Amino acid sequence: MTAKKKSKALRCPTCNKIVLLGSEDVPFCSDRCRRIDLGKWASGDYKISSPILDPEVLEGLSEQQRRPPQDGDDD
Repeated sequence: MTAKKKSKALRCPTCNKIVLLGSEDVPFCSDRCRRIDLGKWASGDYKISSPILDPEVLEGLSEQQRRPPQDGDDD
């Protein structure tokens, strides 16, 4: 008795079509969808944001906000 081998698949994040994991464009269904997604990242439609939880980073940020900008600062 042989078991059927299931092909794993997922959905294209751009157009929602089914994509087999063996496809060369995974996780997208095509190069077109890949480029659409890249364009959204480049234009700022997608953002990764999370709160800063590291106390040292928070302390450094608050110190920068307290000091007045000096010549040569990139503010």
